[in-house]
Amino acid sequence: MAGNLYLEDLSVGDRFTSGEHALDEAQIIEFAQRFDPQPFHLDPQAAKATLFQGLAASGWHTAAITMRLLVTSGVPLADGIIGSGGELQWPQPTRPDDVLHVESEVMEITPSRSKPDRGMVLMRCETKNQRGELLQRFSPRMVVFRRPG
Repeated sequence: MAGNLYLEDLSVGDRFTSGEHALDEAQIIEFAQRFDPQPFHLDPQAAKATLFQGLAASGWHTAAITMRLLVTSGVPLADGIIGSGGELQWPQPTRPDDVLHVESEVMEITPSRSKPDRGMVLMRCETKNQRGELLQRFSPRMVVFRRPG
């Protein structure tokens, strides 16, 4: 869902908070079966004997939920969220019954010198659970367009 903000509407320090997504065991297992079929994502019993000491969502699942939250309720950019790379970290696992939300902040804005209709925006996006624990840190560089006309 496109929003209404263009490059000139953003300032360093602007903050956004997304809606929430409640995650359960079934979602974790379904995603893992399709995209990351490892025992610590698939089998709660087997997961107890792993580094995670219990069922954990795939980091890619957390990233996918983060993206959905950013697009649907997080950062209301007029032309959508268009990534151009970034850094991704998972400080701790996402678990069944976690309720995720994303807190984002504009860190840097760099207007393009060669393409005057856009710029690059560096964001810090932190995906947290209902206890405020940091599950994922994502620092994307995004292409953000200027207002047309």
